[in-house]
Amino acid sequence: MSLTFMSLIAAVVLFGGWGVARADVPKAEDIATCNNEAQEATRKGKDSRAATPNTKDHSRAADARRGDAPSAAVGGPGVSDPQLEGMDPDGAKDPAYQAAYRTCMRKAGF
Repeated sequence: MSLTFMSLIAAVVLFGGWGVARADVPKAEDIATCNNEAQEATRKGKDSRAATPNTKDHSRAADARRGDAPSAAVGGPGVSDPQLEGMDPDGAKDPAYQAAYRTCMRKAGF
């Protein structure tokens, strides 16, 4: 193979893969955007919600309201689910908020 062809392949791999890679940890702007979207979704009410709370959302919200597991309920330290990371502590008490937040984070690639 020619040097030019090999250089082209290397450039495609290097630069093509670079844009596809994404960090596993949400950035501050991802967190702020998803908290805003979740807040707006819960403010608009049931008719406009695209995300439906699941059993885990209800369970985490109950834990957050009791204060039993604050780090797990609001995406604090030690939480392995990046879709919960940075969730507003008050929003974490509402299963619908959690569902909207998770959906936003999932759309953002987390």
